[in-house]
Amino acid sequence: MDQFTLAAAQRLTTRPPENYQHISVHSLTPVIGAEVSGIDLSQRLSEEQLAEVKHAFGTHHVLVFRDQLLSPEDHKRFAAHFGELRRQQRAEGDDRDPEILDIRADQDSTFVDGNDWHTDGTADAEPSLGSMLYLTKPPAIGSGGDTMFANMHLAYEMLSPTMRGFLDGLTAVHDGLVPWQGHQPPADYVVPKSEHPVVVRHPDTGRKLLFVNPGFTTHITQLSAEESRALLDLLFGLVATKPLLSCRVRWAPNTLVFWDNRCTQHHAIWDYYPHARYGQRVSINGARPTA
Repeated sequence: MDQFTLAAAQRLTTRPPENYQHISVHSLTPVIGAEVSGIDLSQRLSEEQLAEVKHAFGTHHVLVFRDQLLSPEDHKRFAAHFGELRRQQRAEGDDRDPEILDIRADQDSTFVDGNDWHTDGTADAEPSLGSMLYLTKPPAIGSGGDTMFANMHLAYEMLSPTMRGFLDGLTAVHDGLVPWQGHQPPADYVVPKSEHPVVVRHPDTGRKLLFVNPGFTTHITQLSAEESRALLDLLFGLVATKPLLSCRVRWAPNTLVFWDNRCTQHHAIWDYYPHARYGQRVSINGARPTA
């Protein structure tokens, strides 16, 4: 571990101990993720429970809730505590709930959503605040389909001061066609495309984080094509090659995972073909990223 990585990890793992009175919180790793228990999301939460869940979310960025029996309305009610729910693009005549996205894969799938490191929807002008995926049917083999989450605050902080200074002020283009490479998007898909700072500040804490991802980012505006490709490959490689940044969530039936889309990347691992996996995702509207 180099000196910059070690220093960043030490800063992140020396936070004071947390004191929860109304829920239980157990860290998945020292830098990201926690399992929350002692709470039933099918019931209305008390103000004290909700305040502690929000504190845990701000601290750990990824929260895992096990053994939750939720209706779609329960799912949406919990998500609505964090903001306005995001509506999905639907074709005319599609009467499915626009605030719930089905996440499924089976033996007929030729690709699955999220099978690479990415941050959801960064091609949008205002990417989501976060998402809650409620998985009711993990692969029948009893394992597989894990999701990895990476802390993008730490990804930025483990860079050298010189590199951090160089990145500050740069912007990058995020293109909604990138996830569809090799596949045909739906005919009614409105392709988003946006330019965001390479380094942004979390809107709640002001902490800087690295805001580029291989799922959507195509190039850095201020650099030549060759320079941009070399720098993006380096930045993408931080997440792919440094396990210190990430936690791994193993799904079980009736698990809900809530992640902060503003400061994480995730990778839904497709290692269970031809078995099926099914869940429903609700996302929360966010704001335009700012430096």
